[in-house]
Amino acid sequence: MSFDGFPPFISAQLHYLVNHFPERIKVEQVLSGGKTYAGGLDRFTLLIPYCLDYIKWDIIYNAEFPLAPPDVIFGPEDEDFHPLHMTGSVGEGDLKFQNILSDWNHKDPTRLLALIQELRDRYVAYQKKRVGEVDDDRLKFEISTICSREGIEMQISSGAEKPEEVKFAVPLMDMNINKMVHGCPWRHPQKIYLQVIYPVGKKYASTPSPPRLKLMSTTELRALFSIEDVKLPSWLDGMCMAEYLPHLEESLQKQVVEAVSLIDIRRRFIESLAPLFGRPLEADPVFCRKATFLASSGSFVFLVHLLISTQFPKQQPALMLQSSQHISPQGIPKKSPLLSEYPWSPRWETSQMAERIFDFLADESLNFKRFCSESQPQH
Repeated sequence: MSFDGFPPFISAQLHYLVNHFPERIKVEQVLSGGKTYAGGLDRFTLLIPYCLDYIKWDIIYNAEFPLAPPDVIFGPEDEDFHPLHMTGSVGEGDLKFQNILSDWNHKDPTRLLALIQELRDRYVAYQKKRVGEVDDDRLKFEISTICSREGIEMQISSGAEKPEEVKFAVPLMDMNINKMVHGCPWRHPQKIYLQVIYPVGKKYASTPSPPRLKLMSTTELRALFSIEDVKLPSWLDGMCMAEYLPHLEESLQKQVVEAVSLIDIRRRFIESLAPLFGRPLEADPVFCRKATFLASSGSFVFLVHLLISTQFPKQQPALMLQSSQHISPQGIPKKSPLLSEYPWSPRWETSQMAERIFDFLADESLNFKRFCSESQPQH
């Protein structure tokens, strides 16, 4: 990410923040506040991950006075968040926070990261305190039974047009998925969460409504494992999170381990295509989700792109053909639609899968050649 236009000291702090924050943080709405100073940009909005969403904080430096720490403006929904006055007395955390501000060194690129991490920690405590004050016996019980779990985040939300509700973000499985994938390209730890949303109960309600449940994950994990394919266990009447989570985690752990083992099966499948098509021109070396081969039918030369899902071999690869001899008027190589209707069985050996694809393409290449020739402009 480039931060051109910022004074060097702000650019250095932003680079360090983005590259070292534990989760993926975003920078938006970059502006300049100076009317006379020609030093460039000095204010922006940070989108900070929290509770499976983002909180937006405006960070305002004064490029004309670099020795001063930036101002931080929190969102309108957090007008009661006062991080300097959370404990009622000056404790060790308050002294640490005050030292970050009073000993601000604009030449130290780590300072903005330290400030945002400390503010976020205080925001976590602020939201936990707010949720704990909700007059709902079920929520109080839930908090008491899961408060020992590490990494849980919670948030209370309400609005003019929607009822009050409490959202929990529960990290699942104490396993390092990054280390399970050989050659892992991920910069951030990959995690799976359960989002649990409780409507705040009414005193006159005889039966509390069950929570809304949704499985969520970090974006990059989709290359290995799709949470959309996971069926959540049923939430039974009277159940609490402490009862629900162990069964879910046990099931998820088995599925993630299986997903990792499927990488080798996909790799063997790609390797089994080589005796028929030759070595691939390109192949995904980590997750083995894509490969491209050069093929020919007579004098007609074309590329075969294979797109392999995480559900392979239950789900057959999608094929796309690309001509190396025909281009559109826009200069784009002619391509076929995705092809996924051809003989397939997940029980076949990978060598038989490769042979069936090769046989299918021997016929399909004639149709593709005809399509390319007929759609080619005549000169």
